[in-house]
Amino acid sequence: MKFFSKHIQKFIVVLAFSLPLSVQAALPDFTEIVEESKDSVVNISTKMKMKSSTSKRHNIPELPEGSPFGELFDKFFDHDEFERRRRDSQSLGSGFIISDDGYILTNHHVIAGADEVIVRMANRKEYTARVIGSDEASDVAVLKVDADNLPTLKIGDSDDLKVGEWVLAIGSPFGFDATVTAGIVSAKGRNLPSDNYVPFIQTDVAINPGNSGGPLFNLDGEVVGINSQIYSRSGGFMGLSFAIPIEMAVDVANQIKETGSVSRGWLGVLIQEVTRELAESFGMENPHGALVAKVLDESPAAEAGLQVGDVIVEFNGKKVMRSSGLPPLVGRAKVGREAQVTVIRDKKRQDIGVVIAQLPSTITQAAYQPESKPEIEESSLGMKVEELSRDAGKRLKIESGVQVVEVDEYGPASDAGIQKGDVITMIDNQAVESLDDFEKIAGELQSGKSVALLVQRRAGPVFLAIRPDEDS
Repeated sequence: MKFFSKHIQKFIVVLAFSLPLSVQAALPDFTEIVEESKDSVVNISTKMKMKSSTSKRHNIPELPEGSPFGELFDKFFDHDEFERRRRDSQSLGSGFIISDDGYILTNHHVIAGADEVIVRMANRKEYTARVIGSDEASDVAVLKVDADNLPTLKIGDSDDLKVGEWVLAIGSPFGFDATVTAGIVSAKGRNLPSDNYVPFIQTDVAINPGNSGGPLFNLDGEVVGINSQIYSRSGGFMGLSFAIPIEMAVDVANQIKETGSVSRGWLGVLIQEVTRELAESFGMENPHGALVAKVLDESPAAEAGLQVGDVIVEFNGKKVMRSSGLPPLVGRAKVGREAQVTVIRDKKRQDIGVVIAQLPSTITQAAYQPESKPEIEESSLGMKVEELSRDAGKRLKIESGVQVVEVDEYGPASDAGIQKGDVITMIDNQAVESLDDFEKIAGELQSGKSVALLVQRRAGPVFLAIRPDEDS
């Protein structure tokens, strides 16, 4: 028994030592990538002039000329140095060289508002950089330093990245130059609420303040993204980092260099997510796509015949799984060219050609509502509605609909999330322009079956799924 016990113990010891070796052998070696790339990654610092105080001394009253206290205050309060520090505000970030004649990529937010941009190379040499251009929507900026024969990085293709693949970041977190961190690709095509046009690469690479604008590498040593932001509740790294795909960044950079601005595609629709209940009402097996809640007047979508209630499921052959996935596809579409949009309408797939226009800087619409009758309709859907008033129509920029004046505490309307003040403009793909329309459509709804109902709120139009009671 002791013989077997000793041999089992030896086997366990051997296994324990061999497992880490096998795991270690499978891990990537980043040393070659770092050695080849680190000289092309730069530290970026900026200076912004702050408003100086009108007083000569901060919180010190003016003293009469010749006062015996004047020399004392001048000795202990160096006014010029104090004011200089108040006017100079510094920020730190990273960037990387994309051409040997001195073009550098970084983030817009790294250099935004800067009066002076200083680029420090890996050899500690510093340059004052010119801001060639910057695009807030994509968070990409292009800098230029007067230098030649600079080391550059290889540009890769983020489309080839796979979730779970190893990636590497080099940057200057908290001012620590040439800091290297590694991790894996956690997800692709992430869309954040504050960034409609960027399909971010999500990683678990440690990114901290100062890393912004630095490169994200694949295992071939190619740049596949620009590290842009993190998700954090503490202000520090928590395992959720986001990088701008390099194809988008290079496209933006080329436009900035060639024209000084960025052209972005525009479809002209307001969209929302498709819920399980809404998917059922549209005859879809699974919720996916972008539900059109509003088609803007004189927009490409309006001219092409897109309608409220259409569910956009493909754009130029690429599937739209979530509503947030549509804006990046539209934004990168070529202005003036026709794009193929696949929608689900009346429970059938339909292809529509849309000529993409350039995203306007501002979009305004005006709509006025004629006077209405103060008539109230009590609905079997668990709410009371009235004709839309002139003021409400003008405020919400709509021309027709019925306004919800009361919602039963328990009932289909309450379950659907309908609120007092909502204006109902469509039920089950049928326009609601009056109380008569509402009463007729509501009376024909099939009990127990979800239907889509379009309401207008201050924040904009939104589809809700309502299911009439079995006994309604």
